[in-house]
Amino acid sequence: MTKNFDVAVIGGGIVGLAHAWLAAERGLRVVMLERNARAEGATVRNFGMIWPIGQPHGELLTIALRSRQWWLKLHDEGVLEIEPCGSIHVAHRDDELAVLNEFVELQKSVRTDEFRPQMLSAVEVLLRAPLVQQAKLAGGMFSNSELRVNPRTAPAKISQWLSESKSVAIEFDTSITQIEGNSITSSDGRNWQADRIVICSGSDLQSLFPREFAASELKLCKLQMLSVDIGAQQQVMPHIASGLTLRHYSSFLACPSLKSLQARIQLEAPELDRLGIHVMASIFRSGKVILGDSHEYGENISPFDKSEIDDFMIRELRKVVDLPNWNIREKWSGIYAKHPKLPIYEKDITDAVSIAVGTGGAGMTMSFGLAERAWNRWLGETSEYAL
Repeated sequence: MTKNFDVAVIGGGIVGLAHAWLAAERGLRVVMLERNARAEGATVRNFGMIWPIGQPHGELLTIALRSRQWWLKLHDEGVLEIEPCGSIHVAHRDDELAVLNEFVELQKSVRTDEFRPQMLSAVEVLLRAPLVQQAKLAGGMFSNSELRVNPRTAPAKISQWLSESKSVAIEFDTSITQIEGNSITSSDGRNWQADRIVICSGSDLQSLFPREFAASELKLCKLQMLSVDIGAQQQVMPHIASGLTLRHYSSFLACPSLKSLQARIQLEAPELDRLGIHVMASIFRSGKVILGDSHEYGENISPFDKSEIDDFMIRELRKVVDLPNWNIREKWSGIYAKHPKLPIYEKDITDAVSIAVGTGGAGMTMSFGLAERAWNRWLGETSEYAL
């Protein structure tokens, strides 16, 4: 028997959940189809960072801050525990401090209640984040806009809430093998019909649309991550990012000192550029600390994790955070799709079928805002995302 809906979302990761939720908010009848028993991809294999500070001023920062509001709504609804922890970029070198000072100066004209980066002295950094490495600490930058969420549990809790409170039909263990017109067929022969079908299959676009994936310019990116357990924490800790991070996020590209910082790192530690390493730490109240990460692209991706990457990350992390122990409890890797120019690869394949994949490692930060923008476009609603 064919089931009929206004919207079918294929993929139960954060991008799929966002598109399903923002459709249900508009009163549409929604089904979400996920091939696994739960979300298992990049959505659960990250720091749990909602990270507006990484997005450049303009449309992308606006989208990130809109996403932040949707995350806080989930907290207010009792769906998830969200920590408004903020973030600190620490500086242990003069060029790192110079970039941070330039960044804060550039943001003075665009500050809002949600986005107020400010410089901190070394003493002020340690008051907010006592686990920052004191040796050679020159100062840092605090941003109030970042949130923390548990990535391991968030997708399941959001799915359950969408099902119970928003009447979203959710089908796990459902592998879609064919889409034709408005019709969807799974590997076990079940069928669904929807006026709009949104493909949010993450890094696996090639399974349903191999030609589209080949022509999309999307590249796969593999990251390696670690975690330790340091015991329960009384203080809410901001996310901690090293000076290495400044060369990774496009929000810092306008800082004049960035080029000299990049040149210094390339000269001192070329392995960090080769392996895309920039280190960060997310410290949960439970005592779990998520650490990472690295970035290997395209043909460099191997199914086998590299111990040298873990060793380099830990070497750099020790310069940034001073943990009570470094006993690694978990190691994992994840793969996501990234477009060289776009925050997400969106394309209407037909009048009925659209693709929304490739958030490039910023899915937790951007997905709700990106989904809201997409539904504004599809339904002809006013957009709040003009530059």
